[in-house]
Amino acid sequence: MTTRPARTLFLLTALLIASPAAAQPGHESVAAHVEANAAAYATVAQQIWDLAEVGYQETESSGLLQSQLTAAGFEVDADVAGMPTAFVGSWGTGSPVIGILAEYDALPGITQGRSAERQALPAMGAGHACGHHLFGAGSVAAAVAVKEWLAAAGTSGTIRVYGTPAEEGGAGKVYMVRGGLFDDVDAVLHWHPSGVNSASPSASLANKSAKFRFRGVSAHAASAPDQGRSALDGVEAMNHMVNMLREHVPQETRIHHVITSGGSAPNVVPDFAEVYYYVRNPDSENVRSIFDRVVRAAEGAAMGTGTSMDYEVIHGIYAMLPNEALQRRAHANLTKVGGVDYDDAEREFAAIIRETLANPLPVESAGEIQPYQPRPAGGSTDVADVSWVVPTVGITTATWVPGTPAHSWQAIAAGGMSIGEKGMIVAAKALAVTAVDLFTDDDLLSAAKAEYAERVGSDFRYVSLVGDRPPPLDYRKPATAGR
Repeated sequence: MTTRPARTLFLLTALLIASPAAAQPGHESVAAHVEANAAAYATVAQQIWDLAEVGYQETESSGLLQSQLTAAGFEVDADVAGMPTAFVGSWGTGSPVIGILAEYDALPGITQGRSAERQALPAMGAGHACGHHLFGAGSVAAAVAVKEWLAAAGTSGTIRVYGTPAEEGGAGKVYMVRGGLFDDVDAVLHWHPSGVNSASPSASLANKSAKFRFRGVSAHAASAPDQGRSALDGVEAMNHMVNMLREHVPQETRIHHVITSGGSAPNVVPDFAEVYYYVRNPDSENVRSIFDRVVRAAEGAAMGTGTSMDYEVIHGIYAMLPNEALQRRAHANLTKVGGVDYDDAEREFAAIIRETLANPLPVESAGEIQPYQPRPAGGSTDVADVSWVVPTVGITTATWVPGTPAHSWQAIAAGGMSIGEKGMIVAAKALAVTAVDLFTDDDLLSAAKAEYAERVGSDFRYVSLVGDRPPPLDYRKPATAGR
């Protein structure tokens, strides 16, 4: 699905209101509240770092964030949209309703200690290589600051925190969107850990994934191979055909896979094998059609190897829909908040990390705000589905040593110490200040809504790429033949 650009006249109007000359009332109040409680939220973030719970298994991490909100006076609804670790925390009444997203899932298979040198921790099994421990705690910090300001100022409106599990491949937000949890929201804010501070509009790739499970007949691979039918042959035949398919898809397409189960011993013909596929493209309709071709390749592979095949869609997400009226205001506010300033110990830590990076950036860039300019698509995020049902704005802050890629041990390391915490506080302040603007600046909210309506078009109706399947609560569990 492609987005339609907003009208030129409208965008010019949005630009005029996006960067106010003076700070709005409440900016200093919310920033001061975040700063005063920085240590407490850093502690929460580090507790979640230690837990390193993967998608749909973030029971304690979710509970920590819910406890923070409850203590601050929010009404918290847990176990929403069919996901035990999802929640919505609300405070206030009436309009506007402003939402802030919070993530908290870790990545499996990558671990690291709080060290600038490689220190894998295999016993943990997972690590916060995408910084979602900071994401969750920072978003809660911003929401509580806004709540305190709303109460003190007597301003009407509702502030909400959406606890969104399993961003890493589980698409938790999709089920919340599909369940109508954003239907009454006027605008949504989010952020993400990074190596840079930026509030530019960022594209993303639509993405659909599935686990393809082949079943065959086991036999002795040497003495009775004719009696066996290899499920692994089915997986390998599928992979070969999909590799040929790559030549005949739009060039922006990305198709990648991992074999999650391929048998246990070479002398036993495997009767079960599983391969996990992602299909990405900037256009969600292209993703739908290419995914269907991957399914047909799997069906052909099963037919040719004498095996059977079934598949389970794990997630499906749209491409991000930008909202420049909101992004330009967020950029102005992030610029006012400023970047991350390292102390001597952090500079020493960063110097060691930089030696391990392929493309290190100057350490000083952690204190800078990147110029405002649209950024091309790289990865995928389920925030995109939210952006198709409500005006959405996001920022990144320098929680990692500049030049650090996401999903790396270096990201885990920096996120486990003060560098990550400082970037989180910058994000919390910028989100809180932007939320204040949305409660006080009617023109900003109107411009954001008008741009959203123009981009989606009058005939748009949201239809999830996951169809009607329930949340895949066991997607992080090991593959077994019984599934």
